[in-house]
Amino acid sequence: MPYKDNLNKASSLKKELDGYRPLTPEMEGRIMQKFRLDWNYHSSHIEGNQLTYGETKALLLFGQTAQAKPLKDHIEMTGHNEAIKNIEEVVSQKRPLNEVFIRELHKLILKEPYDVDAITPDGKPTKRTISVGQYKTVPNHVKTQTGEIFYFASPEETPAKMDDLLKWYKENINNADLHPVLFATEFHYRFICIHPFDDGNGRIARLLMNFILMQQGYPPAIIKTEEKDKYFAALQQADSGQIEYFFNYVSEQVIRSLELMIKGAKGENIEDEDDLDKKLALLKQEVEAEDDENEIKTRLNLKIITAAMELWGYNLFTQLAKTTAKFNVFYDKPEHGFYMEINNSGQHESFKTEISFNKVHVLFNLKAKESTFNSATLRLTTLFGAFKKGGTDPFGCNYTVEIKFDQYSYEVFIGYFTEEGKGQQTRSYTKKLLHKPITTEEIKEINKIWGETLLAHLEYGRKKLNKNGNG
Repeated sequence: MPYKDNLNKASSLKKELDGYRPLTPEMEGRIMQKFRLDWNYHSSHIEGNQLTYGETKALLLFGQTAQAKPLKDHIEMTGHNEAIKNIEEVVSQKRPLNEVFIRELHKLILKEPYDVDAITPDGKPTKRTISVGQYKTVPNHVKTQTGEIFYFASPEETPAKMDDLLKWYKENINNADLHPVLFATEFHYRFICIHPFDDGNGRIARLLMNFILMQQGYPPAIIKTEEKDKYFAALQQADSGQIEYFFNYVSEQVIRSLELMIKGAKGENIEDEDDLDKKLALLKQEVEAEDDENEIKTRLNLKIITAAMELWGYNLFTQLAKTTAKFNVFYDKPEHGFYMEINNSGQHESFKTEISFNKVHVLFNLKAKESTFNSATLRLTTLFGAFKKGGTDPFGCNYTVEIKFDQYSYEVFIGYFTEEGKGQQTRSYTKKLLHKPITTEEIKEINKIWGETLLAHLEYGRKKLNKNGNG
């Protein structure tokens, strides 16, 4: 069988590795850091953890958390890392495997109980609490792709089967006739068939398999996330009675780890040659699976600005101008401004009751044709003059609505009322990619906010005048 050839190769490589031992602490640390990062990332990612390899590295080496990723994923990743370090410590102390240690590993990787969706025996949805460090109390059988049920050990059988598994381990840990790779792989499979915990069985199985490998002087076998289909297929073949396929798969991973460790012992680069390509391929899959709402589809140019004006810009600023004009009656000499700028230089159009967009558009296009686009701005500014009934202490009213365009997006800023002494303030209303328009509902809301701002300023000014006796 192929796996026997793999076992012979693994033994030969192990012998070669032993020739370089003992490694210096620095060399040992560098190699184990690589194994630890790969082991943490791949084993967790197989089970659905969303942290990327880079995010895993930033978290475990520098304590940096990834934005917009579940807190649970961070907690489980750091817990898995603690479990690996615990394994390294137990191996160095030459302590045997026991059920207390297995339960402790389970506590480390899951940290605390949590609820998951479940189905009652009569088919109704419910919630089930996942216990930590305790064997399952309800069945956790699974339905296969063919619709058949694959039965793990029942909750009642689990304690006895785990006891049997540990007895088998003790009987064979020093069995010279059983290759360490076969021993570790079979332990993994026997453990999976029991499935003793509510959750986390796959991660625990791989942790225990590598614990046994490391006990025997082998490096850990890293089951890579991009090969999880092969891994699961090999397990399924073992379920059908052909465990040699699983032996063959794991032995290949052990060989890969041995070759990497030998390279490290020689002082060579231990990053996989295809690490970058695989990480980029994995990242590509992740990005393609994400919602395309944030996909950049265009860059700033004259066509984009023209389309924005025709699609929503004229409507927005026309409505704002009409709302602004309603307040003219309260002030003397109102004359407002509409600006269209390119690279901070553009055209200005004054208005009292409406904006002459045709004139502005022509001037803007003439300017745009002569310019390289780095930025553009559409801005409406009020200039109401003085409040007519302000007596000897009148007040003005100056606010802006501004659309700022950069290379890939635009942002809407609306002026808002503040009490005296704080000056004019603006706040961002929305930011969008260039190809996404302001909707009709958003135009109504912006115009409503604008009107409320101008009214609040007017009412505040009048109250102040009345308080001072000038009204």
